[in-house]
Amino acid sequence: MTSRRTIVEKIWSARTILSEDGLDLLHIDRSLLTDLSGTVGLEEIEADGLALHDPALNFAIPDHVVETRENAGFDPARRERFVATLERLAARHDVRHFARGSGRQGIVHVTAMDQGITLPGLLLVCGDSHTSTHGALGALAFGIGSTEVKHTLATQTLWMQRPRLARITLSGSLCPGVYAKDVALWIIARLGADWGREHAIEFSGPAIVAMSVDARATLCNMAVELGARFGVVGPDETVFNHLQGKPFAPSGADWEAAKTAWRALPTEPGAIFDKEVSFDAGEITPQITWGTSPEQAIAADGALPPVGEADPKAAAYIDLAPGQKITGVPVDYVFIGSCANGRIEDLRVAAAVVRGARVPHHVTALVVPGSEVVKEQAEDEGLHDIFRAAGFQWGEPGCSMCVGVNGDIVPPGKRCVSTSNRNFVGRQGPGARTHLASPATAAACAIAGVIVTAPQIASGAGAA
Repeated sequence: MTSRRTIVEKIWSARTILSEDGLDLLHIDRSLLTDLSGTVGLEEIEADGLALHDPALNFAIPDHVVETRENAGFDPARRERFVATLERLAARHDVRHFARGSGRQGIVHVTAMDQGITLPGLLLVCGDSHTSTHGALGALAFGIGSTEVKHTLATQTLWMQRPRLARITLSGSLCPGVYAKDVALWIIARLGADWGREHAIEFSGPAIVAMSVDARATLCNMAVELGARFGVVGPDETVFNHLQGKPFAPSGADWEAAKTAWRALPTEPGAIFDKEVSFDAGEITPQITWGTSPEQAIAADGALPPVGEADPKAAAYIDLAPGQKITGVPVDYVFIGSCANGRIEDLRVAAAVVRGARVPHHVTALVVPGSEVVKEQAEDEGLHDIFRAAGFQWGEPGCSMCVGVNGDIVPPGKRCVSTSNRNFVGRQGPGARTHLASPATAAACAIAGVIVTAPQIASGAGAA
């Protein structure tokens, strides 16, 4: 047995209070409360007459149900039920609440990283499956159910089964025009949506080290689409530079002490994983999904699997044929945003593709920044003007068309290229047909009016 430990083992062990019957009782460092799961958790706390164990360790951030654009079919009653209720309950229980207009509101997984709420070495939970996003900063972060939200609020602890350990190593470097979303979809397509089940996945290797925090966030966000409990990247100078000066990050002497502690977190050479796999980053090309699972991804200039390999139900739902070339398929909607791809780097990439071009009349194109911090930065850089000039709608921060519970939906039978993280049946609205892609590919599809890659649109190929 080796004494060399992984980052997951180090953080998990440091947070374990006691162990019984195969479960560990963990101290939870930070808990994030959305307008859906957080509201329900606080209501259940009140219904049982309980108090919060430590209000200062909880942060309420409305994101799923907030309105992101006018005339989108938003239901004011839903705002009252979830958004307004979260604000009232947060005030009643002395929980920090980041309301719209505070400068801190946004998608919970973008805002917490904007603000320095997420830090290396922390154990962080939220009633949302894509909480794994925060692993980009070297935290262990995972989604929990409504009962667990309540338990965390009341005790600041959770009983959890220790995950098995997996590592995905990415050697070499990415080719130009290939982004973290392409990496995630490419890996999921090769390993399958169940490969990471019961595992925590660490992403490592030269191609990962070269990624920005925004790119790592996309990769860790998509780890749950591999079936993983969560994903994580060891913290390094890239992370430290990202966090320095953030409102909730340490400062002064505490900052230097924190960095010393964080440098001890990465996995030690020789640490043992339950399973490992390695890929050459140079083999990855721009990707797009064709079916109803993130694992149904192909090269964005490729074709669907042939008869006998393509899931017939998925192909029928998406209204494509096995073996069909995907380039040139007409697009009705394009959505750029979400906790997978709503950060400033994502918007910069998309803006570079659409600059000076124009969306055709039959395409509805929407850009929704991931947070008020991202929105302000994008507007300072003039990105909103580029998008609007190209015919995109510029939205207010929130989950928006990723999950379709705030009025932003794709109509039945319409086809959407989306930078979100799931293409499940009805995810963006009943009968909606969703293709997942990177911001660059999504932006190119918006301009072309058909499915196309960014290099193709630059060369004039595939334009409607």
